[in-house]
Amino acid sequence: MFRGVNALNLDSKGRLAIPTRYRDGLVRHCNGQMVLTVDRDHCLLLYPLPDWEEIERKLVRLPGFNKQARRLQRLLIGHATECELDANGRILLPPPLREFANLLKAVVLIGQGNKFEIWNEDAWNARRAEWLMVGEEEGKLPPDLESLSL
Repeated sequence: MFRGVNALNLDSKGRLAIPTRYRDGLVRHCNGQMVLTVDRDHCLLLYPLPDWEEIERKLVRLPGFNKQARRLQRLLIGHATECELDANGRILLPPPLREFANLLKAVVLIGQGNKFEIWNEDAWNARRAEWLMVGEEEGKLPPDLESLSL
């Protein structure tokens, strides 16, 4: 399980050093093999390869005549890029994906359970502030979450 917020910097080649606390688990779980893709919030999603393959199988099975399903397939599968942890625990973020998420230097790696989100630090801070300001009427929980006690 990936959790937590990590402020990081990309190096001059666009590589991101995965925090040490996640590296051993990634090597055990997926031998350092991961998949990077885009998200509609203009961040990147980073999945261990086995988790991505499960999602990809589900995406491929979506109905081809459904416009929303096709858009989702085009975005997620179309931008999916395999990457691998190097000997120093870094992954290379390809230029088109860095451009999509406006990743220049300062980034934030957000653990989301089975995946990470990679955000431009300024965009993350702005979106987080926006989400915290959402009124309860706008942020109504789905029925499955109404009984969740935090």
